[in-house]
Amino acid sequence: MSNEEEVLGNGNYGAEQIQVLEGLEAVRKRPGMYIGSTSARGLHHLVYEVVDNSIDEALAGYCDKVDVTICQDNSIIVSDNGRGIPVGMHETGKPAVEVVLTVLHAGGKFGGGGYKVSGGLHGVGISVVNALSTYLDIEVKVDGKIHQIGFERGYTAKPLTIVGDTEETGTTVKFKPDAEIFEDLVYSYDTLKQRLRELAFLNKGITINLTDERTETHEVFFYEGGICSFVDHLNKNKTVLHTNPIFVVGKRDTNVVEIALQYNESYVENIFSFVNNINTQEGGTHLSGFKIALTRTVNDYARKLNILKDNDENLSGEDVREGLTAVISLKIEEPQFEGQTKTKLGNSDVRGIVDSIVSDKLSEFFEENPAVTKKIIEKSVMSARARDAARKARELTRRKNALEISSLPGKLADCSMKDPMQTEIYLVEGDSAGGSAKQGRDRRFQAILPLRGKILNVEKARLDKILNSDEIRVMITAFGNGIAEDFDLEKSRYGKIIIMTDADVDGAHIRTLLLTFFYRYMKPLIEAGRIYIAQPPLYLVKKGRESWYLYSDDEMSKLLARIGKDNINVQRYKGLGEMNPDQLWETTMNPEGRTLLQVELGDAMAADEMFTILMGDKVEPRRKFIEDHAHDVRNLDT
Repeated sequence: MSNEEEVLGNGNYGAEQIQVLEGLEAVRKRPGMYIGSTSARGLHHLVYEVVDNSIDEALAGYCDKVDVTICQDNSIIVSDNGRGIPVGMHETGKPAVEVVLTVLHAGGKFGGGGYKVSGGLHGVGISVVNALSTYLDIEVKVDGKIHQIGFERGYTAKPLTIVGDTEETGTTVKFKPDAEIFEDLVYSYDTLKQRLRELAFLNKGITINLTDERTETHEVFFYEGGICSFVDHLNKNKTVLHTNPIFVVGKRDTNVVEIALQYNESYVENIFSFVNNINTQEGGTHLSGFKIALTRTVNDYARKLNILKDNDENLSGEDVREGLTAVISLKIEEPQFEGQTKTKLGNSDVRGIVDSIVSDKLSEFFEENPAVTKKIIEKSVMSARARDAARKARELTRRKNALEISSLPGKLADCSMKDPMQTEIYLVEGDSAGGSAKQGRDRRFQAILPLRGKILNVEKARLDKILNSDEIRVMITAFGNGIAEDFDLEKSRYGKIIIMTDADVDGAHIRTLLLTFFYRYMKPLIEAGRIYIAQPPLYLVKKGRESWYLYSDDEMSKLLARIGKDNINVQRYKGLGEMNPDQLWETTMNPEGRTLLQVELGDAMAADEMFTILMGDKVEPRRKFIEDHAHDVRNLDT
């Protein structure tokens, strides 16, 4: 075979090269196409697919209880009291339940009146769960009988059998993810908890039980208040402007719109939108309709109450959403999803439907609650004034050319390479550590920006005040992306932004302040995986001519167990400045041997809650968090 043939193949492309994957073989061949990935995200997606079926039964009015159990061996049991998967004979000559489990896109959600509204339609179905499981067993209670059927890696292993009588109805699914497919088979209780609690909020009146047999943990999620309870939960650590969330509900044809909103004293907006229980993280027409109606209605009442005068400009959308927490939940028959992750609603008619319902219902509320209306409008007006100040301050942060950066003595030590995909910037605590980092770095691709002291806590400040902070302004200028609504990921000057702080309490505080800033005002950097945390060593252990850098107490314990403890010298690094430039390079900055932690956004609601607890105004939630996690603390400096 020639070299060209080796690279391009032998050129044969006939009928014999066409590969047909029967049944669920395609799923096992390319699992990422169906569940996103074979990492932890895909592993948990299997549970969501099975639970979606139970939730669809609830949406249809036939189910009010779902039980989810994580077993000792990380197998999963999902049980509901719905109608039960049909067990009658299908036109294919197999029982319907077997068809549902072994044929892609077979089910009751593709017309025929089985389900009017379905969240599961957005997913890939229980057949994919079956294909990616070592085994999957189903018990169906229907028509007075208990039916059982079993599968192994997508193939029927135990045919449908009647094993008893019952007066109940429902479906129980037990499955074990396949070790041949998934990188890790250990389920995270907290990850499942967040999604199941979310589903309980979005489906008022349903009870979802989560049990973890590994830790003997059990929680019940039931919210009679529905998405109003959801907003209460999101705002529980914030100071609210009005006691109860405003609830908007309406129906147009078969489209049901529910929205709960409540303002708080923070300076950021948190809007979460869902369609048929699917988190539309990229928004869409329903979110656009809500924003348009909210902005227009607030402006109308601002003028009606004479808070805005005739010659005043209208409040912007950003102004009226400052401090807003809202949950938008739609139930529609034929959702059209688009966007990069298929989580953006595209139905064009939905924008007008949501706009109309919100306008009508919000106007009624404003008319009947003038005191609350006035508070909301006054906060929006304050935001407008601050926005004007922020616009002037933002001009100071806009980098016009490369010379601006080099004119910042004592701050940024830039790198020589200009390709952002090959460069990185270290945010370093203090001038001492900054000096070591500047001397130890590789000047070709590593830039150093020393930060003096603790940056402003952005959780407690408006954008105009934030932009008047010297340290923040220098960071914005160095990164080149802009900030807030001006942010542009394409203008990044560095592919990696690496936080490098001391391994003490002050260092942890600075790290949290920086992460809060990135989360609130440069979130696309986190979403794009551009933010990292450096991992400097905690210890240097020397014995004779040998030495070891250790990055955790666990590593220290293992080393001491291996070498014994006579004639050793242990140095604990509290500050980066204690390391020589060559030590800092060797342990923390050299790409060949360093360890970096990539900051991931994970669950947006959980992240928002954490930043609010740690950096917000309320002391009590922070105290409780510290008390709950005190036993995890090591080497606390006093």
